[in-house]
Amino acid sequence: MDFMTLAAERYSVRKFKNIHLTQEKIEKILQAGHLAPTGCNAQPQRILVLNTDEAIEKLRECTRCHFEAPTAMLVCFNKDECWNRKYDGASSGPIDASIVTTHMMLEAWEIGVGTTWVMHFNPFKMREQFNIPENIEPVALLVMGEPADDAAAMGLHNEFRDMSETVVYGQFQA
Repeated sequence: MDFMTLAAERYSVRKFKNIHLTQEKIEKILQAGHLAPTGCNAQPQRILVLNTDEAIEKLRECTRCHFEAPTAMLVCFNKDECWNRKYDGASSGPIDASIVTTHMMLEAWEIGVGTTWVMHFNPFKMREQFNIPENIEPVALLVMGEPADDAAAMGLHNEFRDMSETVVYGQFQA
């Protein structure tokens, strides 16, 4: 499928079949994240794969937005490995993790796996449940699985602001 079709058809799946993903599908999704660009190619991403009943039960302690997904991936970054902008010290870590997550989310859809990008999780509980060290920062949770037969996009999925409201050429007006 071409990229624009993929981008248009993909939606946040919130209803899944109760089947863990195969290792083959997990590896394809992880490979897409592995290919993602990162600041100065530092590759600070760290991805926690949750694909067992036990891991998913622990995840449910960290977020109410799990949508009963049978599989999830928590995308983090290693704070010690990020590129930092010299002018203000801004870290590429959150951006790097977001690019990785986007690549994985789109590959998942390409191979028939539905996802929802969740930011609503308790990072303190996540650290506790999965023994995440302090230098590893959780950014995005991708809950995923095969979409249920009656899964559908939310009503707002195809509503967009006019691009004239979101795009500026040259410079912003005061």
